[in-house]
Amino acid sequence: MDTLRRSYAAVPTGEPVRLAKRTSNLFRPRSAPRTPGLDVSGLNGVLSVDPAGRTADVQGMCTYEDLVDATLPHGLMPLVVPQLRTITLGGAVTGLGIESTSFRNGLPHESVLEMDILTGSGEIVTARPDGEHADLFTAFPNSLGSLGYATRLRIELQPVGRYVALRNVRFTQLEALTDAIAEVSATRSWAGEPVDAMDGVMFSPGESYLVFATFTDVADPPSDYTGQAIYYRSLRQRTRDVLTAYDYLWRWDTDWFWCSSAFGAQHPVVRRLWPARYRRSDFYHRLVRLEHRHQVAARIDRLRGQPARERVVQDVEIPLDRTADFLRWFAGAVGMNPVWLCPLRLREPAGPGSARSWPLYPLRPGQDYVNIGFWGSVPIAPGAADGDVNRTIERRVSESGGHKSLYSDAYYDRDAFDRLYGGDTWRAVKDRYDPDHRLTGLYEKAVARA
Repeated sequence: MDTLRRSYAAVPTGEPVRLAKRTSNLFRPRSAPRTPGLDVSGLNGVLSVDPAGRTADVQGMCTYEDLVDATLPHGLMPLVVPQLRTITLGGAVTGLGIESTSFRNGLPHESVLEMDILTGSGEIVTARPDGEHADLFTAFPNSLGSLGYATRLRIELQPVGRYVALRNVRFTQLEALTDAIAEVSATRSWAGEPVDAMDGVMFSPGESYLVFATFTDVADPPSDYTGQAIYYRSLRQRTRDVLTAYDYLWRWDTDWFWCSSAFGAQHPVVRRLWPARYRRSDFYHRLVRLEHRHQVAARIDRLRGQPARERVVQDVEIPLDRTADFLRWFAGAVGMNPVWLCPLRLREPAGPGSARSWPLYPLRPGQDYVNIGFWGSVPIAPGAADGDVNRTIERRVSESGGHKSLYSDAYYDRDAFDRLYGGDTWRAVKDRYDPDHRLTGLYEKAVARA
């Protein structure tokens, strides 16, 4: 912590305060920093796991990969484990995260009991749901580091079996798929069997799948999708499957969902030659950053006479009753496939009362949503501008009553952004905890790429 404080003090007055870290899961290009960032190298560990209380104290830069390594030996896991190994606890809380347990456990920040936050004024405060810093606790999710950085978080854990039994259920009608999501969200079961986790994939409006997962300690020999076999293809090939709990949590990481195909990593010959230690999301993201910097593939496309391409990398939350319409529109207007489907509902309290709302990402308590993830690029049509497809998606999401995550490109004007992402709340909390505005603003980060 002393190292962090010293690095904060070393940032000249008037210069923005940023993290100095080697990895990132953002897809927003940012301006190059002019000064050294905050040294968070000592904030990447698991401080303790309490098996009896089912909690863990974790430093803000600890990755979920390291956290899972510490909790699984106790038969425990975080309530929500985002899909990619190098997502950090602090990043998932301040930048949002989601996974297949979100239909019953909400988002990662909803399992936080308390957190220590380095604010823009250089003070470290302990924020809890109630008390002196409850305003910061409530506004922190989706603030993307504009209100401070979490240095320690105490989170709830849940039991998990040694294995995860999967049922891959095919749907030919999107309304049937959304009806199934509603049923499982209400009953936490499907066809008489319990469901502990649920997500899915749409290959086309006429072919989609939900994966119903059940935690168990007794199972058939598990499958392995870290070698030649590729997980997302198994949804079309098998109606039932088994994974170890560890492999289930990282089932999407090996091939970055399906995006590893862009690097040839799914070709059988290439895959045999590609070292397994490099078949993981952070390595693929490193290749993407190199392409952003050097534009090798873009130059080759130009030499071949191919049109320039627009990056369309987004996760959006759509109300369940509008999901089928949105997916059909997306298939026709954008045409990218597959897309990921992850049902979501804000976590309901254990006792009487309503679910807490989070003003910087204002999903409605009691409302079922589906997170729809699509990651790739599309040709820029003649006469169109780079960003037009993303702007069209943003409009459609808003018209559908949904919200868009901010880890990638955003094109909102400031008035629309403030309306959608709790601008009034953000400004009030910003003025209290960062009165000199040393931390880059939320709009400047998410849209202006500062």
